Amino acid sequence: MAEGKGLARSAGALAGIKVVDLTRVLGGPYCTMILSDHGADVIKIEPPQGDEVRDWGPPFDEGDASYFIGVNRNKRAIALDIGKPAGREVLLRLLDGADVLVENFKPGGMEKWGIGYADLEPRFPRLIHCRVSGFGADGPLGGLPGYDAVLQAMTGLMSVNGDPSTGPLRMGCPTVDLATGLYSAIAILMALQERTRSGRGQFIDMTLHDCGMALLHPQAANFFLNGKRPMPLGNPHPNISPYEKFATRTCDIFLACGNDAQFRKLADLLGRPDLASDPRFPTNADRLVNRAALTVELTAAFAAHDGHVIAETLLRAGVPAGPVLAVDEATAAPHTAAREMVTELDGYRGLGTPIKLSRTPGGTRRRPPRFAEHTEEVLGEHGFTRADVAALLREGVLHTVRRK
Repeated sequence: MAEGKGLARSAGALAGIKVVDLTRVLGGPYCTMILSDHGADVIKIEPPQGDEVRDWGPPFDEGDASYFIGVNRNKRAIALDIGKPAGREVLLRLLDGADVLVENFKPGGMEKWGIGYADLEPRFPRLIHCRVSGFGADGPLGGLPGYDAVLQAMTGLMSVNGDPSTGPLRMGCPTVDLATGLYSAIAILMALQERTRSGRGQFIDMTLHDCGMALLHPQAANFFLNGKRPMPLGNPHPNISPYEKFATRTCDIFLACGNDAQFRKLADLLGRPDLASDPRFPTNADRLVNRAALTVELTAAFAAHDGHVIAETLLRAGVPAGPVLAVDEATAAPHTAAREMVTELDGYRGLGTPIKLSRTPGGTRRRPPRFAEHTEEVLGEHGFTRADVAALLREGVLHTVRRK
């Protein structure tokens, strides 16, 4: 058995599921990595020039950027020009016996080549075809391209991030892309479940726009009820207080008191039981109205504490609090190691799967593939001889070196 961390210890809950992955960049590849972590056989088909995020660095590992490495483990890779008729014939052979096709061409792209869902469904009636796009095919923006930060802006997410001094601020992680990958994986699993009853596949229309909109809680819920435009508040929560960052003697901590009982415990543990009986602060609604005054009191109360100690003390007492850790600190934390949230194999390091199944745990099986690394292996499994592969390489249908 391979040595490493966060490795798969079973065939996985999705063992036997075959996924043909035509996606690039982030949302689609993140979705298919979730599936591959749990045993699906994901065949990543890149265009001749490769997935462009292989270039999104530094840092690089033997020419592949961290951006690619972070979302492509457990997959096998080939490079195929499906713009050529012979390339589409190869794709159709790979789809034979496949359960899922995931692609993120602009709407109409697959149809232009005669391999859209309507073209594929009669030949592969059990195939689940998931398309990830910016805006979908219909509506005023149908068919237009979308990138994460642009959709953060257009769905309102950016407008509620930051604070009054910064104005709208892009989130530090590509939240819309990642959420679209997560929602797409959920949708595929739903379609697989439904297929067990109907025996039929279906088309899944996933967009960055819709997934970005779906993340607007509680800001949209607040607006629907009170009609007021949500504004960026920075760290404070629009509906809960205290729920924000405080400085201590050693580090910043984040405090999240979700109910009145937690606030009373907080006041006791800080040696300020008077805060709980103060007429300005007994309920969450009172604390929201008097947030500024409460912040002054808590800022003074936290100032002399060791942040790591007081945060753990509060947490163990049932008051949600934690130190504000940098990425290097968070990935090195003992609990991160205990939960196998950093995975390692053969020189590869990445974030582990957060999905913990008792009988069929997932995890790392393969490091992220080099460009076209599995060409002969994958095509051989689909009936292509070495002579067939050589001919396709000569014809420029297959590629083993990235086209510039």
